[in-house]
Amino acid sequence: MAEQSESPTKSIMEKIIEKVHHHESSSSDSELDSDKPDRLESVKAKIWRLFGREKPVHHVLGGGKPADVFLWRNKKVSAGVLGFVTAMWVLFELIEYHLLTLVCHILILAAALLFLWSNACTLINKSPPRIPEIHLPEKLVLQVASALCVEINSAFAGLRSVAAGKDFKKLLMIIAGLWVLSIVGSSCHFLTLFYICFVLLHTVPVLYEKYEDKVDPLAEKAMVQIKKQYAVFDAKVLSKIPVAASLKAKRV
Repeated sequence: MAEQSESPTKSIMEKIIEKVHHHESSSSDSELDSDKPDRLESVKAKIWRLFGREKPVHHVLGGGKPADVFLWRNKKVSAGVLGFVTAMWVLFELIEYHLLTLVCHILILAAALLFLWSNACTLINKSPPRIPEIHLPEKLVLQVASALCVEINSAFAGLRSVAAGKDFKKLLMIIAGLWVLSIVGSSCHFLTLFYICFVLLHTVPVLYEKYEDKVDPLAEKAMVQIKKQYAVFDAKVLSKIPVAASLKAKRV
């Protein structure tokens, strides 16, 4: 009888212990699940990104509506902008229509139509069309001017440091960039070059945002190879140039 009375108590105790262990395991699993987003964010933060960026592509492009257009957040607006620029390129580059002529013709047509419409409305006793007042907001103009001023000043500062003989590496980068730009400029007109850059700006960022997890590792490998080749070039060529050697000695 004593053994029979002890068995129910043992079974009850075993059930209680199993429930406690199950509760602890479930709580630990929930804590692990809650920690997963933080761990994923920390892992993503440690991933090498192109150009050393730490912010999303949308933020790098300035955010707001321009970034939405470049990243095709609204496909109708992005397609409309790209179609308009393509039509302008075809009109000016292929048909060889002049910008000043086009602007004058549009203004002549608009002024004539509005004038006739206003007079026709008075003859048939209808209210004339309401022409909206168009004015540029002062805040927007100041923001654009301030941003341009910052970029121009930074470019002048970089050119000044190069002209003063302080950065030989930047001098080589500027020479290489201008040389490539001169080759591209000799093969196509400025308008075509602008259109190519605009199309690239409408396609490359959205493709990179979609496949950045695949592009970044390849870009990291490419940067490692470029740094290795530059180190070899520095050791064999730049170190033998007196100007580059003196600049390195000053930095050290």
